[in-house]
Amino acid sequence: MTGTVYKSTGSWYTVKTNTGGRYQCRIKGRFRLKGIKSTNPIAVGDVVDFELETKNDETTGIIHNIHERKNYIVRKSVNLSKQTHVIAANIDQVFLLVTIDNPPTFTSFIDRFLVTAEAYGIKTILLFNKIDTYSEATLDEVRYLAHVYRDIGYECVGISAETGTKIETVKQLMAGKVNMFAGHSGVGKSTLANALEPGLELKTKSISAQHQQGQHTTTFAEMFDLGFGAKLIDTPGIKGFGIVDMDKEEVGDYFPEFFKLKQDCKFNNCIHVDEPKCAVKQALDNDEIAYSRYRSYLQILEGEDEHYRTDNWE
Repeated sequence: MTGTVYKSTGSWYTVKTNTGGRYQCRIKGRFRLKGIKSTNPIAVGDVVDFELETKNDETTGIIHNIHERKNYIVRKSVNLSKQTHVIAANIDQVFLLVTIDNPPTFTSFIDRFLVTAEAYGIKTILLFNKIDTYSEATLDEVRYLAHVYRDIGYECVGISAETGTKIETVKQLMAGKVNMFAGHSGVGKSTLANALEPGLELKTKSISAQHQQGQHTTTFAEMFDLGFGAKLIDTPGIKGFGIVDMDKEEVGDYFPEFFKLKQDCKFNNCIHVDEPKCAVKQALDNDEIAYSRYRSYLQILEGEDEHYRTDNWE
C-alpha cells in the first residue's frame, strides 16, 4: 500500500492512502541504518509504501520504502550529534508568519529561513500577522520590512488571524497546493489555521508576558486537508533556525538580490566580504541592498547559529 505521512510523533506515523484510509504505521529498523543523518528518517509529507500486519486483533502498518522527495525544509539539530531535522517534505509553498512584537520576529531568523527555502527550491510567502494590534509606528515597521522583501521578490501580506483581515487572500494563495505554516511560537499559526478552517479547532495559547514568547501548542508537525482544496502542514514553533550543510561560496546564491549582482563582481568566486570591486558591497554602499540582509549573510558565513534551537526539537 502507498500513502502520505500526515502526522509523525517520533515512533508512530499516521499514513493516509489515496482512497482515504488512515493507518498507524512504524518503520523497519533498517531505515535507521541507511546513513540518514536525520533525527527523523520520515517526515510529514513523505510518500511511503507500507504493509499491514495484525497482532492481537490490532492492525498496523510497517513502512518499508520512502519515495524520493521533490523537496524538504531542514534545520540543524541542537544536540552534539550534529544531526538534522526534516520539518516537512514535498511542499509546494511555505507561509512564514512574522510578528513585529508579541513575540518579536527578527530579520536574522527570517533570512535564515528564506535561505533554506531557496536552497531547496520552495516558494515562501511572508505573512505579517496581528496587524490589528499595532500602533502606527509599528505598522510603519511592517511596511518597511514588506518593502524590503517585496523588492527582493517575496510576496508579503499583512493579515490578522484574529479579525479575519486578508484571510480570503491567504485562502486563494493556498488553494490546490500543499502549504506549510512556519514561524516562532505565538505568531498565530494555529489561530490562522482555525480562521481558515474553523472545524480544525487547533489549540492556541496566549503569549507569555514575562518573556514575550509564545507557549508552544503544536507538539508535532501534522497535515490537514482543508475544505477549500488545500493541504496544510502545521508545525511546532521555531525559536531559531540553524543552516544545514552549506558552503560559504554558495550562501550568497540563496540571497536573490546578491545572486543577481554576482556576475558583476570582479572575481567569480567572490563571497562579498573583503574582495575588491564587489558588486554586492557596492550595492550595499548605494543603499540598493538592505543592511539587515547583508548582516544576516555575514552571520551565516561566520556560522553564528549554534545557539539557535526550537521549542520542541531538541
